[in-house]
Amino acid sequence: MGGDDKTKGLNGHAHVNGRAPAPVDEPDGPDTADDDVPDSENIETADLGPSDEGPISEVEPPPIEIRELAAACVRFVASRYKVPLDFEVESLAIVDQYVKDARAEITVRPESLELVQDAVGAYFGEVVRQAFGGSWFCVGDKDAWRVDLRRVYLTFNPLGMAREALLLETAEGWHAHLEMDPGEREAVEARLAILPDVDEAEYYLPSTRFEVIAIAHDQLRVQMMAAGHGDVRFGPEDYRR
Repeated sequence: MGGDDKTKGLNGHAHVNGRAPAPVDEPDGPDTADDDVPDSENIETADLGPSDEGPISEVEPPPIEIRELAAACVRFVASRYKVPLDFEVESLAIVDQYVKDARAEITVRPESLELVQDAVGAYFGEVVRQAFGGSWFCVGDKDAWRVDLRRVYLTFNPLGMAREALLLETAEGWHAHLEMDPGEREAVEARLAILPDVDEAEYYLPSTRFEVIAIAHDQLRVQMMAAGHGDVRFGPEDYRR
């Protein structure tokens, strides 16, 4: 049966339901106009961890390459929608729309994929990092870049997630999945499995991926607190031993 639209559980398991895919709006294309860009290192971090832990105050400024790429995303979105991005979680809804529009453009201009992927991925990664605390690893090729969270052992490549959001398919070798201690994965996947399936086009959107990360982060924190490890913090030396 052709033309099937796929759905995914938020744990990443794919299903087919036979629905026709929704149409995608035509985009205007990225614009690199030099609009004012919020300084991501001055954005106040959100408290999205367990309610008894207090706000996150341990997020250092991002690397210069991430600041530049995230600033490009802010310019692209401001040029197209006349709305400023502010690195708050709620701004991902606007980035979702930008991604939806960019999907159609990339089918016509595939050479724009890398530019849009890098900008969206850097912005998305900064939103996650500001919300949960963590650091960037930006050494080598971009498929090796990561955001490493600090209060739980959880790492991923936001640029890979942006690539999947734009192409609506798994980006092999881009490490867009959540990497965690294998012994903790079962509990996280069980938590995600109880959520309803979503349309594949929605699954890959930045706001949906943020929800998955938030649930994984919350579950991992619960397990750490229960084990008496609530004060443990993870750094680059833990992720690259």
